[in-house]
Amino acid sequence: MSIKLIVLDVDGTMTDGKIIYSENGDEIKAFCVKDGLAIASWIRLGKEVAIITGRRSKIVERRAKELGITHYYQGVKNKKEVLDELLSTLNLEPKNVASIGDDLNDHPMLISSKISFAPLNANHYILGIVNVVLSKNGGDGAVREMIEQLILQEGLEEAYLKLWQ
Repeated sequence: MSIKLIVLDVDGTMTDGKIIYSENGDEIKAFCVKDGLAIASWIRLGKEVAIITGRRSKIVERRAKELGITHYYQGVKNKKEVLDELLSTLNLEPKNVASIGDDLNDHPMLISSKISFAPLNANHYILGIVNVVLSKNGGDGAVREMIEQLILQEGLEEAYLKLWQ
């Protein structure tokens, strides 16, 4: 299969989709640490990760840097356009891409990827077009589940486990 890049949506995929504002106006998001470990492992295997999200948040930038994700795009209206530009920059093709998303704005990006995933609680239109509907909800290990399925499909299980031995 040769997936070299995974593309992640944020709200509803890396998080549960809730946006909490404090009294001071601070935005709060919760990320799943299990997803983070799998993302960091994918990168350590020499693979690429990108975040393409429709919203802007310093929290997303912080999480991307924390995980070693160098390709992150925020405030994106056309996710497929950004993905196409990234593929050109990385000299990759759609056949090298797996993506995960949960809502209508992810649709063009998902259908242009070799393999697409959605969390169990994704929008019903998205559930109908992706290749794989995961058993986990967004923000609750869906990204980890996606990555571990890709690890198995790519024959990388031994290398993946060795990262932590």
